[in-house]
Amino acid sequence: MFVFNAMQCSQAAPVITVGSHVWVEDPHLAWIDGQVTRIHGDNIHVKTNQGKTVVTNVYFPKDTEVPPGGVDDMTKLSYLHEPGVLQNLGTRYELNEIYTYTGNILIAVNPFQRLPHIYETDMMEQYKRVALGELSPHVFAIGDAAYRAMINEGKSNSILVSGESGAGKTETTKMLMRYLAFLGGRSGVEGRTVEQQVLESNPVLEAFGNAKTLRNNNSSRFGKFVEIQFDKNGRISGAAIRTYLLERSRVCQISDPERNYHCFYLLCAAPPEDIEKYQLKNPQSFHYLNQSNCYKLDGIDDASEYLETRKAMDVVGISNDEQEAIFRVVAAILHLGNINFGKGEAIDSSVVKDEESGRHLNLAAELLMCDAQSLEDALIRRVMVTPDEIITRTLNPDDAIASRDTLAKTIYSHLFDWIVNKINTSIGQDPRSKSIIGVLDIYGFESFKCNSFEQFCINFTNEKLQQHFNQHVFKMEQEEYTKEEIDWSYIEFIDNQDVLDLIEKKPGGIISLLDEACMFPKSKSQDFSQKLFQTFKNHKRFAKPKLSPTDFTISHYAGEVTYQSDHFIDKNRDYIVAEHQALFTASNCSFVAGLFHSLHEDSSRSSKFSSIGSRFKQQLHSLMESLNGTEPHYIRCIKPNNVLKPGVFENFNVIHQLRCGGVLEAIRISCAGYPTRLAFYNFLDRFGLLAPEVLEGNYDDKVACQMILDKKGLRDYQVGKTKIFLRAGQMAELDARRSEVLGNAARVIQRQFRTCIARKNFRSIRNAAIVLQSFLRGEIAREVHKKLRIEAAALRFQKNFRRYIDRKSFVTTKSSTIVLQTGLRAMIARSEFRLRRQTNAAIVLQAHWRGRQAYSYYTRLQKAAIVTQCAWRCRLARRELRMLKMAARETGALKDAKDKLEKRVEELTWRLQLEKRLRTDLEETKGQEVAKLQETLHTMRLQLKESNEKVVKEQDAARIAIEEASSVNKEPVVVEDTEKIDSLSNEVDRLKGLLSSETQKADEAKQAYCSTLVQNEELSKKLEEAGRKIDQLQDSVQRFQEKVFNLESENKVLRQQTLTISPTTRALALRPKTIIIQRTPEKDAFSNGETTQLQEPETEDRPQKSLNQKQQFSILQENQELLLKSISEDIGFSEGKPVAACLIYKCLIHWRSFEVERTSIFNRIIETIASAVEMQENSDVLCYWLSNSATLLMLLQRTLKASATGSITTPRRRGMPTSLFGRVSQSFRGSPQSAGFPFMNGRVIGGGLDELRQIEAKYPALLFKQQLTAFLEKIYGMIRDKMKKEISPLLASCIQALRTKTPRSGLVKGRSQNNFVAQQVLIAHWQSIVTCLNGHLRTMRANYVPSLLISKVFGQIFSFINVQLFNSLLLRRECCSFSNGEYVKTGLAELEKWCHDATEEFVGSAWDELKHIRQAVGFLVIHQKPKKSLKEISTELCPVLSIQQLYRISTMYWDDKYGTQSVSQEVLASMRHMTSDVTKNTISSSFLLDDDSSIPFSLDEISKSMQNVEVAEVDPPPLIRQNSNFMFLLERSN
Repeated sequence: MFVFNAMQCSQAAPVITVGSHVWVEDPHLAWIDGQVTRIHGDNIHVKTNQGKTVVTNVYFPKDTEVPPGGVDDMTKLSYLHEPGVLQNLGTRYELNEIYTYTGNILIAVNPFQRLPHIYETDMMEQYKRVALGELSPHVFAIGDAAYRAMINEGKSNSILVSGESGAGKTETTKMLMRYLAFLGGRSGVEGRTVEQQVLESNPVLEAFGNAKTLRNNNSSRFGKFVEIQFDKNGRISGAAIRTYLLERSRVCQISDPERNYHCFYLLCAAPPEDIEKYQLKNPQSFHYLNQSNCYKLDGIDDASEYLETRKAMDVVGISNDEQEAIFRVVAAILHLGNINFGKGEAIDSSVVKDEESGRHLNLAAELLMCDAQSLEDALIRRVMVTPDEIITRTLNPDDAIASRDTLAKTIYSHLFDWIVNKINTSIGQDPRSKSIIGVLDIYGFESFKCNSFEQFCINFTNEKLQQHFNQHVFKMEQEEYTKEEIDWSYIEFIDNQDVLDLIEKKPGGIISLLDEACMFPKSKSQDFSQKLFQTFKNHKRFAKPKLSPTDFTISHYAGEVTYQSDHFIDKNRDYIVAEHQALFTASNCSFVAGLFHSLHEDSSRSSKFSSIGSRFKQQLHSLMESLNGTEPHYIRCIKPNNVLKPGVFENFNVIHQLRCGGVLEAIRISCAGYPTRLAFYNFLDRFGLLAPEVLEGNYDDKVACQMILDKKGLRDYQVGKTKIFLRAGQMAELDARRSEVLGNAARVIQRQFRTCIARKNFRSIRNAAIVLQSFLRGEIAREVHKKLRIEAAALRFQKNFRRYIDRKSFVTTKSSTIVLQTGLRAMIARSEFRLRRQTNAAIVLQAHWRGRQAYSYYTRLQKAAIVTQCAWRCRLARRELRMLKMAARETGALKDAKDKLEKRVEELTWRLQLEKRLRTDLEETKGQEVAKLQETLHTMRLQLKESNEKVVKEQDAARIAIEEASSVNKEPVVVEDTEKIDSLSNEVDRLKGLLSSETQKADEAKQAYCSTLVQNEELSKKLEEAGRKIDQLQDSVQRFQEKVFNLESENKVLRQQTLTISPTTRALALRPKTIIIQRTPEKDAFSNGETTQLQEPETEDRPQKSLNQKQQFSILQENQELLLKSISEDIGFSEGKPVAACLIYKCLIHWRSFEVERTSIFNRIIETIASAVEMQENSDVLCYWLSNSATLLMLLQRTLKASATGSITTPRRRGMPTSLFGRVSQSFRGSPQSAGFPFMNGRVIGGGLDELRQIEAKYPALLFKQQLTAFLEKIYGMIRDKMKKEISPLLASCIQALRTKTPRSGLVKGRSQNNFVAQQVLIAHWQSIVTCLNGHLRTMRANYVPSLLISKVFGQIFSFINVQLFNSLLLRRECCSFSNGEYVKTGLAELEKWCHDATEEFVGSAWDELKHIRQAVGFLVIHQKPKKSLKEISTELCPVLSIQQLYRISTMYWDDKYGTQSVSQEVLASMRHMTSDVTKNTISSSFLLDDDSSIPFSLDEISKSMQNVEVAEVDPPPLIRQNSNFMFLLERSN
């Protein structure tokens, strides 16, 4: 394994003790960490984390305090060495952090997956105008640094993007171009801008210059330097593309599984008509393509790519004819490759081998538009011109094939050059440009198993760039030392100038010797190799392999590379064969002739020898001159694995690229000086425990650091202005002493802990003994107690048993006595009972006998009385029978009346249903039917009254007859005719039954009549209720119809407004104000249909006959001028009402300006408001006009309604409808008062103003309303943007707390007061925001701005604060710390207190707008994050945050206060998986928030939220009050 010995040797031996953590070499992982278990001389015994023990003398100390997510700038690493760099890159790559700084060098690791969220426009906005290193590493930060340096210093800059094939150089370059176009692009320019053409030239260049290699499916086989030119304003004004060293040999030779250039395969997949035109087949049929078995790329459709390339060629300015010529040449090259040669008849001659080769020869000649025989002669014959004669010789088959390949390579090379020149011509360059930004996309260092001339040139380029890179790094080191004002001497670093001299020195360099060999036609590779071996046999950078006679080895900065020189001479030759040039110069294709014509001019202009190597050296020299004239910025692209899959990080592969990219060389240069640089705060935080007495004193940080270093006896360190600079090895020494102090402290802690454990065990044993003793004593006591209980129980048992025996004897005796007594007493009682029963029986017999006698007498007497009564009653019954028959006849009449009444009710019910269906004649029928019912009811009541009177009379007569009958002699009469009496009695009973039945029927008829009346009343009520509902529905329908009509009219007005431009409107305003007014007959002002012209008909009353129209118009103009003059000044408020808005409204109402077709007053009012608020910075003025605009709009919204026509016309009176619905709707339309609308009679009654009324507004009034709405939104936006502008600078200080104290501030007793003052300074930024909010709130409340607008303003301001703080939190890792979360949380508490004090009326839901930053800060400050599950985090702690945002915060979090960890690895893996799924399934997956700059309210919302304004009660200003023409404003107010 190759060890970075230069780095190791440049550092002092680190101080290692037993227990130290170190990095040691590993054959599988390159470097592995472990812990030192034993030190034996120079060797150490290390137990790795994998459990094995390693003995080695090559090791590096490991920093155990590096953050879990790595550092974004590797200069912050405590140990800047190879394993530390590798671990940091690998850690960040696992977290999808693909960018890392090394100073101002950006390292970009290819993720091999889409990460669109870090390249969107909102991300560009975040990096705009931000200093390098302030946000997370990004390619946009490098682009912004280059652009800002160019703008501020006026010097050109360059960005060098390098890396091996597949590292992502091309994509990185595209991102840089996009960002530079974002910074310097022109918006709103017609056609294609320069930046767009540069970006869209990439597909063309990739089609003709990229190919599949072993390491990359889209490898650039040329170098590209894009010069973007800027004007003095920083806008892109031009561009140019320079290309270097196209790999020409790939046209003829490819190895499996690589591919040729993409354009060949695209053309073979072209549409059928193009295939037929160029006589093409599949790629397997062409020699230049079938040398490899790879013809297609995974996920790439060559057919669609061909069409996309044609579109891109259209974009960059290549015409269709030129495109046809280009692809004709490409097809000709494919056919050339299929021309084979065989031996001819003559010696060393050749001919076209077969018919197939001849066919391809003819096709190639046809496509190139040249003669086929001439093409054949140019391939197999050469003409030699001597002083004596011209000799023509024939080439052998091998030379003919070489001639064919040379021709193909030459054609393709110059075709590529032509495309690049065409693109440059199309883009255009700016000769007046003063500065440029160059983006260099160059191939990286290459070392393969077989390295040819192309790898030699590529590595030569990288040697040149590495020298430039080393000088830049060395320069940056010196600038760092100078800025920190430390004493430093010249730092020695290994320069690769000797390698460059070996390659390019003239004479004597490898390129010079190669050119010299190419001048001789018969030179061979062996001769060239021998020349190299002889010339450089003693050169330390040159070596000769033992096994190959033609190979040679060069020791580059990245390692040794062995080159095979077999084809060096052929690939280096760059001359044009005269036969080829003559052939194509005579081509009928102007495109081909133009290519070779330019070559002819170049060759005639210079007769010197030309080669690829010398020309490339000149191009490289020109490139270095361009780079030396610019300020360089470096981006090193790294390919993490060779399988091109995401998530795979191969350590050996990355280390190799770090060496090839010069990153480790830059680290070595840093190690040669002061590799460890710590800020004073970080140094005290880490090593303050080495000298606690220094921390206890009130020393300055710089002095404290120096005292610690002096105490530990370190020398040769430097103390800068803000940092401590340590030599290599000193950091390890300090860490060793720190580990020793920590070890001693740990031992003290262990001793105390073990003492505590022993004491705890002793106390446990003692407590156990006490418990055991207590238990035994308790057992003994329980035994004694048990015996005592047994004795007491025996005594109690004996006592109870004896008591039981005695009680049983007593109970037996007592029972016997009671039985004996009971028998005796029962015998005596039975004797007494028999005597008493006999006595009672005698008494009963006597009573029954006496009763029988009395009953017999009573019966006889009763029968006699009954006979007498029956005779009299029979007489009365006959009389009553006659009366009942008369009553029966009257009951029949009542029944008939009842039947009629039922029929009438049925008829009424039927008519009611009919009225509900038809709804036309209901009201008239209702009146008629009710009248009939009332009449019938009256008649029935009269009949009932008469019947009652008759019944009363009969009752009186019967009562009199009974009284007369009672006076008859009551003496008993013996009646003999009992049968007649019985029959009469039965007849009387029958008549009584008939009378009762008739009476019952009469009662039932009466009840039915009453129920019918009740039903009739209910139906009447339902009818009235239905009528009311119909009225309400008609009212609602009419209101909705009018609202829809108003909206349609307003939309029509808006469509007319969009078709009318401002000059036309002004021209119409200047025309004579004439209108055709058709007065109504009621007003009698004009005859029906008569037309009259009026000048400015804005007043309601017609001018008096004594004044002419001109005088009236001049008076109106004076009134308008006075009104505009008054409102142009701040006339304040009257009892919270804006005077200007009310004044404008009352004047416009009085002048009837809303009802005219043309007027200029609206435009003049708008111009007055515009002049007052234009470019206004005073918040008080803006709030004043915001209040007036809102009030005036509210009045207009409640007053104006759209008119159906453009002029005032009287609607045709409709006929009076007969139905209820029609009459209700007619009354609704004709009487607004009845519909519940406040309405004025159109006049100024007594000079005052009534309530608001609905006015049919014309087009100017509706246009005025729309313009006023636009000004309201503009003023609102100005106030909002002004608040944002004031708050934005404060937010930068509110997102990150300054370093005021160390985590061990308890030791720093002398600094407590300073910390308190610092905390007050920190919270002052938040208090400044609160002060700003209070100021604006006071201003808006003082100007009586509606509370809705105030709440909307603060809602958007808090949303802006949320966006800025949250985005800064996601982009700056130093902000995602525990202490910073506490700081931001304290500031948010200040804002919450302000929201509470300001009340919800003016703040609304502004506090809810901070939900993202509140939840993010809450996540930062919670403890025990590793114990939280993903569900708890996403649903309970941070439900608003997306999974991408949670993943970003979790990976960037670091605890600078307690040293706790972020979420667990399982949660982090789940987040990473979900983030990848979201990224794949969505187009845009940005984790940043967007600021909302929309208008968050509507006109209806303003109108509903504001209270009614009594405009009549507002006093006019003195200027208006003194004018007699405005007396109508005073009468109501007085």
